Amino acid sequence: MALFGKKYDESAEAKAHRLALTEKLTFELIPLKSLVDAVKALPANAEVSVTCSPAKGIEETQRITAELQAEGYTAIPHFSARMVRDKAHTAELAAWCRELGLAKVFLVGGDAEEPGDYAGAVEFLADFLETDHGLDTIGVTAYPDGHVFLSDEKLRWALHEKQRMLSEAGVSGYCSTQMCFDPDTIAKWLRTEREQGLTLPVHLGISGVVDKSKLLTMGARLGIGDSLKYLRKNVGAVVKMMTSVNYDPNDLLLPLSDDLVNLGVEGMHVFTFNQVAATNDWRESVLAG
Repeated sequence: MALFGKKYDESAEAKAHRLALTEKLTFELIPLKSLVDAVKALPANAEVSVTCSPAKGIEETQRITAELQAEGYTAIPHFSARMVRDKAHTAELAAWCRELGLAKVFLVGGDAEEPGDYAGAVEFLADFLETDHGLDTIGVTAYPDGHVFLSDEKLRWALHEKQRMLSEAGVSGYCSTQMCFDPDTIAKWLRTEREQGLTLPVHLGISGVVDKSKLLTMGARLGIGDSLKYLRKNVGAVVKMMTSVNYDPNDLLLPLSDDLVNLGVEGMHVFTFNQVAATNDWRESVLAG
């Protein structure tokens, strides 16, 4: 298959795996005014990840999650550790998960400037795992392209510590990568982490079919500005950004296709920026061949 003038020799196994990831991708939604139209565009029985907004709080994430569950979707709420008040609040969140019958949650450290009792996700996870949460699986963050405030060493320690904690608690886990546009960076990070003992399944964080002006502005607002540096360093990517309106997820998936199989990528987390219709149209076109 050719992409932007370059041919990718994709094996039958790699193609089948890429299509399977595309079919069962997770749509990430943001609590914004555009949420109503985004939900209407979701395919039936979709898995939906609901972000946690510092402006609207965890309670809004809980409200949206409950509504999505009631409509037949599989909802995965984000819990932002720095927005959790204290251990009592942690217990309340766990009880809510159990009462709603949730299977998964996704933990992030969060960007709250004035945190509660938790400085980050590791500290929150330690208390959360002591509760009767009733969950099957807990997802955690991973950063192939680094983090604005945290060193690579700190990120690696936190990821592997969360892996250890989940394993000791007997809870299944996965790590979902922050959005990155450089396939070489992602593949190198995956190889290094596997060599360092990462055994968690990896969900690839990838932009959906998003208007590129929105991708750049929303990306900066949502803390993924460092991942956009690739577009400034790679001439081909910049030209492609200038000559087409929407970002195409295959720009990343095809160069990574063999690595998705070989390095244990078992899911795809799509940052839709609530432009669900365009992303689902792309998904259906890929599946239709």
